[in-house]
Amino acid sequence: MASKKGFCVESGIYYSKKEPIPLPPPHQHLNLTTYVFSHHSHHNNADVAFIDAPTGAYLTYAALRHNVNALASGLHRLGIRKRDVVLVISPNSIHIPCIYLAILSIGAILTTANPLNTDAEIRKQVKDSNPVIAFTIPELFHKARATQLPVVVIQTASRTPEQQAGGCVSTLHDLLQSRVDDLPSVDIKQDDTATLLYSSGTTGKSKGVVGSHRNHIAMVAAGLLQTQDKNQNDSGEKKDVYLCIMPLFHVYGFFYTVSSVAKGNCMVVMSKFELAEMLKSIERYRVTTLPAAPPLLVALIKSSIVAEYDLSSLRIIGSGGAPLGKEVIDEFITRFPNVEVRQGYGLTESNGAVTFTSTSEENKKYGTAGLLAANVEAKIVDTVSGKALPPNQRGELWLRGPTVMKGYFGNMEATAATLDSEGWLKTGDLCYIDEEGFLFVVDRIKELIKYKAYQVAPAELEELLLSNPEIADAAVIPYPDKEAGQIPMAFIVRKSDSKLKEEDVMSFVSKQVAPYKKIRRAAFVASIPKSPTGKILRKDLIQQTLSTSKL
Repeated sequence: MASKKGFCVESGIYYSKKEPIPLPPPHQHLNLTTYVFSHHSHHNNADVAFIDAPTGAYLTYAALRHNVNALASGLHRLGIRKRDVVLVISPNSIHIPCIYLAILSIGAILTTANPLNTDAEIRKQVKDSNPVIAFTIPELFHKARATQLPVVVIQTASRTPEQQAGGCVSTLHDLLQSRVDDLPSVDIKQDDTATLLYSSGTTGKSKGVVGSHRNHIAMVAAGLLQTQDKNQNDSGEKKDVYLCIMPLFHVYGFFYTVSSVAKGNCMVVMSKFELAEMLKSIERYRVTTLPAAPPLLVALIKSSIVAEYDLSSLRIIGSGGAPLGKEVIDEFITRFPNVEVRQGYGLTESNGAVTFTSTSEENKKYGTAGLLAANVEAKIVDTVSGKALPPNQRGELWLRGPTVMKGYFGNMEATAATLDSEGWLKTGDLCYIDEEGFLFVVDRIKELIKYKAYQVAPAELEELLLSNPEIADAAVIPYPDKEAGQIPMAFIVRKSDSKLKEEDVMSFVSKQVAPYKKIRRAAFVASIPKSPTGKILRKDLIQQTLSTSKL
């Protein structure tokens, strides 16, 4: 019989070493909002759920629950029904969690857009997802108006004449006055679609990822179990205070939001990221937990202003979005010895993290993205033969479990290419799993540099470059070469006092890597383009490089 923990030689499957998490029976009719609020019997309704970082305005759990029900009633009054898609275009605010939970509670489908997207990009997403109404803030009203959708304006008590003429059907303020007694009763199955979140599109066209209520329930359940285990070990510990700098329109921010509500924690919300404002918020609100991306850890290490703030409340930084190098971890631990760096791996298609480190010992496993989460299975598959590989061999990571998406919205071809008939999600990431079950992410397969007969991972070279004290940030891309096919090219952001030259960069790397991994071209730039979650947008750098003959 195949082992259900660790690696099974016969099947080539890696099983989670964690105990399975009990989930609601699949046939039980249940939506994510109800599931999240069902854990509130032990919460104090007077506890603060969300705080607006700059102003200190807050929302208690009692107010949150009332607002969700009132907004759900108001949406129903506007004609929003089960399976209708509702678009939200907004920066982070304490209003967003209420909007999300209300939409899901009536069986409507949430789709979100990056508020920095252009009008054309938003119209393209609207054409793809076909929403019936949009929520946005007054400053972005013109973007929602360009979609020709009816609009609900957030953060205002009354509609301006321009908004009324432009399709504004209500304000959030007005909808929150709706009678809770008029709350509709909607029959929602766990397999019903809850979200339509768009993939980052860092290596290709962004696609709508279909997430079910059960996908998200399974993800929240895993987070709840972690909290219960931690509270058993640390009796009397106060509830966590999260600082949300991750965009709430992204799966990372969405998960932390609903998870925070289920746990009864407090989340401090920043509308946009500024390092000084983040540090001030950690000090002011005694933040304990900071979900982040690797560039933020680099900033905390290298910025001179960090020492001006009291960060003693901070206990945990959860890092995701990209691999975190040993040098960065070592330097961070030296500077912040009382802060645990917990790493994880997930993607929009898995609706959140599917591997993570959760103990002090696991955190010391440098370079890992952690162990498989409970209920998650994995394969490492040879990209040529399709054969499942044993520990310590590199291949494409495949995942299977209750959080894996239903597919790509309206895109059967992309779904078939990513999800096989047995439910395996092909991640497109080159990884390996060691003999202890820890996952190591090497790079995106599509982003590997093909130098002659060798494959070079940009992330490995970027990690090395960041260890140079004169380099503030770096990115590596493939550059066309007639002889080699592709060569590694580095984009470098120098520290303000640095006089680093191209030959210095190449020399620094060449002394520490095999010949085929050498940087053979370098350019200096003011900044590296990144997604809202900190992923390097290498395709933008590649397009920029190919479109000009001289850098």
